[in-house]
Amino acid sequence: MMLPRNIQDGLEVVTEGESVEKTLSIIELISSGGTSGQVIILILFLLLIVATYIYFERIFAIKAASKVDSNFMNQIKDHVSNGKIDSAQMLCAQQNSPVSRLIAKGITRIGKPLEDINTAIENAGKLEVYSLEKNVSVLATISGVAPMIGFLGTVVGMILSIFELANAGGTIQMDVLASGLYTAMTTTVGGLIVGIVAYIAYNHIVVKTDKVVYQMEANSVEFLDHLNEPI
Repeated sequence: MMLPRNIQDGLEVVTEGESVEKTLSIIELISSGGTSGQVIILILFLLLIVATYIYFERIFAIKAASKVDSNFMNQIKDHVSNGKIDSAQMLCAQQNSPVSRLIAKGITRIGKPLEDINTAIENAGKLEVYSLEKNVSVLATISGVAPMIGFLGTVVGMILSIFELANAGGTIQMDVLASGLYTAMTTTVGGLIVGIVAYIAYNHIVVKTDKVVYQMEANSVEFLDHLNEPI
């Protein structure tokens, strides 16, 4: 059955209207946010690069610091028991790890009261922990600052939208508001993404650092217990 011409035209218009889909890429979304939004997104991108660099640099450094020969302490105890202090110090120098440096510090204090040896090891341990935590505080700062910068972009975007509304002369045009709304939304999302990434990276590094610290404490206690054993 043939439909009237006007009904056919109406169906064609509806079909064509339904088939049109507007897509928006990330680049277009950022570029639509205006100058203020682009500046804030650039700042967030730089913070993301800094956070990524610090994360991988610390991960590799901590991984290298955690490598200790499983037979290291047994060799140290044998050398100390036999009075081979120079051999023990040479072994520590060959290992070149936080654990070996702590033990080397204790070896240089052999002959002094046990409390003095313990204090020397603790002081050396603080320096090693400080070295392991280098720039980690920057990650914590980025994880907190990035969402705030994103929220700043949101406020700026809303101010721009309200300004355009106030100067619209009683008529509201969505294309006029689009720039401010894009700035508000893109900067918020960008800030949250950077903050979440930095927060996860920070906590992962803290966990890895704690494992090395526990390793140093365990070996230091083992060394002090060996010195405290009766001859």
